[in-house]
Amino acid sequence: MNLKKILLTGAAIACLAGAVSANTLRWGSARDINSLDPYSYGSTFTISFLNHVYEGLVRYNADLKIEPALATSWEVLPGNIWRFHLREGVKFQDGADFTADDVVASLTRVSDPASPLKGNLPAYVSSKKVDDHTVDIQVNGTYPLLLNDLTNIHMFDAGWLKAHDAEKPTDVAKKIEGYATFHANGTGPFMVESRVPDSKTVLVANPNWWDKRQGNVDRIEFTPIASAATRVAALLGGEIDFTEAAPLQDLPRLAASPNLKVLEGSELRTIMFGFNMRDKLHNGQPNPFKDLKVRQAVAMAIDLNRIHDKVMRGKGRVSGTYVAPKIPGYSADQDVPVAYDPDKAAQLIKEAGAEGASFELVCANDVWVNEEEICNAVVSMLTRVGLKPTLSIGPNAVQQIKQSSGEADMFSFGWANEPMLDAYSILLQVFETKSDNAGVFNWGGWSYPEIDKLIQSASVEMDRDKRLKMESDALKLVKDNLIMIPFHQQPMSWAVSDKVESVVQQSDNKARHWLTVMKATN
Repeated sequence: MNLKKILLTGAAIACLAGAVSANTLRWGSARDINSLDPYSYGSTFTISFLNHVYEGLVRYNADLKIEPALATSWEVLPGNIWRFHLREGVKFQDGADFTADDVVASLTRVSDPASPLKGNLPAYVSSKKVDDHTVDIQVNGTYPLLLNDLTNIHMFDAGWLKAHDAEKPTDVAKKIEGYATFHANGTGPFMVESRVPDSKTVLVANPNWWDKRQGNVDRIEFTPIASAATRVAALLGGEIDFTEAAPLQDLPRLAASPNLKVLEGSELRTIMFGFNMRDKLHNGQPNPFKDLKVRQAVAMAIDLNRIHDKVMRGKGRVSGTYVAPKIPGYSADQDVPVAYDPDKAAQLIKEAGAEGASFELVCANDVWVNEEEICNAVVSMLTRVGLKPTLSIGPNAVQQIKQSSGEADMFSFGWANEPMLDAYSILLQVFETKSDNAGVFNWGGWSYPEIDKLIQSASVEMDRDKRLKMESDALKLVKDNLIMIPFHQQPMSWAVSDKVESVVQQSDNKARHWLTVMKATN
């Protein structure tokens, strides 16, 4: 990524000068955001960070229930049309009015065939301006989850996109950049003052935000600190006030500091490992993972409880299924991990003729909690049962390209079912056969018609109980075929300094610093 610095206009900075106070939150994160363009990559972290700057038509409240945001109300009309009534008086951060033209431009951009986020609007067909504050969205049939989809479809200023030749989407994975990669103009609680990728991004409070501020943070200085040791030192030394990535091994030390507070929990995200299901491995050899026996053997060879106890320090939650208990579509009956049985695993590998099979496990070292340690443990466990894995480890910017392009034989994977907060999310985007809007994250090339049929039936079922039963049945088939091996719901471990009075932590693991309150200073 080019090291370009992004600045607000001089007029915008001048109007904010009086608003900036001592209420500066210094945020030290384990990673940088991918882009200032929220449509550029399907990263929950990037999209959640950009929720400070951009907003959707609807949003999740403190109880993760959908509530109005840039739209105040909506109704479903004949012809599979949803009519949205827009909030009046809303301004973009450059002063432009928010209107229906902006909604149409935003939906056209995010649904573009080249958009990495087109899968987040699977039923979208088109949108049409009715008047300045009314817009119609047409979907491709009866569809119960449009509001869920729209929670993180951020609204752009149509005039701003056109003026800067930014109407087409960018794509981080394909290294396609544009004006929106390095500049931002939303309606949200903060504005981008400056950005140097991989160094620092500074946000300042938007004095013209339409909503009532519940927090008092005037300025956010966001700094990626990839090194866990450096991040801990910065916390202990008072150089940062907040991190959403406090290292598990250092939590006791951080909690013992009189100037710090640790917040813990399990998030909605499930970490799992997927398989390449194509005929050949990346090295051209026949693919042993096409045999269910081999996939079963891999699952039996991995001691999830040991990883939980030793690698995860007892944090998080071991899972036997692909969605967290709070996600609609979850079934407690399926939430039983494959039993650890290395002897049976070795036997199955011999029966499948896969003994000594060489393959590559592709993991990143800057995405999931303790991912590198987990992957090292998995390599060791699989080696003991007769396989010959090698670990490919590196930054996500490199590893994700291997995974998404089908070059990974086995790979780590995480899914939080956001923004939908429904099992349909992972079913549609990960487990359905790859097509126009489905299987966007089907990185292994799998295809199971019986699973596809259940997913497609669920997509048009308005009866919630019936729909969730279909989703649960589809997840059972995913598990029966071991398309992926579920590991755990990832632990949340935040740390805040004594300069912070309160911070809201929810199970979606998203920081919402427009709600954060800093302590008063003399």
